[in-house]
Amino acid sequence: MGGIREKKVEYFSKLREYLEEYKSVFVVGVDNVSSQQMHEVRKALRGRGVVLMGKNTMVRRAIRGFIADLPDYEKLLPFIKGNVGFIFTNDSLKDIKEEIVSNTVAAPARAGAVAPEDIWVTAVNTGMEPGKTSFFQALGVPTKIARGTIEIVSDVKVVEAGNKVGPSEAALLNLLNISPFTFGLTVVQVYDNGQVFPANILDITDDELVSHFVSAVSTIASISLAIGYPTLPSVGHTLINNYKDLLAVAIGSGYHYAEIEELVDRIENPDKYASAAPVAAAGASESAPAEAAAEEEEEESDADMGFGLFD
Repeated sequence: MGGIREKKVEYFSKLREYLEEYKSVFVVGVDNVSSQQMHEVRKALRGRGVVLMGKNTMVRRAIRGFIADLPDYEKLLPFIKGNVGFIFTNDSLKDIKEEIVSNTVAAPARAGAVAPEDIWVTAVNTGMEPGKTSFFQALGVPTKIARGTIEIVSDVKVVEAGNKVGPSEAALLNLLNISPFTFGLTVVQVYDNGQVFPANILDITDDELVSHFVSAVSTIASISLAIGYPTLPSVGHTLINNYKDLLAVAIGSGYHYAEIEELVDRIENPDKYASAAPVAAAGASESAPAEAAAEEEEEESDADMGFGLFD
């Protein structure tokens, strides 16, 4: 009993040390994870994070004892259930998550297991003897006999995602050496600087965040303009729209002031500005071929002499 008590004290001390040293914690599911996989994960995270396992009752008891000094970690208590462990880190959450979920191993189908995704049997020559044709027919898998062996003629979905694998489906998948399941660590929840959130939040890119932000600002500005309620996103649009109204009134009433003289001149003398555009364009295209310039000059001289009348 004394040895058990000492181990608990040591575990509580280690957990407290990690909670104080690291700002982020991954709560990870470890169902069907082998000890070899855990070793690989520990090795991959070496220098960037630490893995800590323990009984849920002991972890919950330890965290409750730390709440007075570390109140934010109380948010983890609802997620300490089932077969879970903890990974502590101060590194990039996205990078650590990739390391956690990347270590997976394929596993054969087992009767009663829930399919994580649709399981298909693809068209292929199985190499099996014709005597097993009835087995495929019972599962609705179309086959034919080719060169004395059973050939599956088209792809067939044998189990839909979320459904349990039946004994016949498991036998067929194992017979075809299809391992549709993968086992590895899964991220249950993420704690970071006092906030708890699901792992899919880490998959959001900076471009997506900017896009959502711009869309939200645009929506706020549109609503503000529609109801006439000024907000920071709408003030700029309001000022521009009001200035447009002011310009329209000034031009319509003939009241001209210094700031709009050029605009008024453009409205009253459009030909002057239209003729200036080709001149500017000609000045900007200094690299035009000399032959083209010579042809233009020749055409102009012909027109001046009246030859253009016979075109």
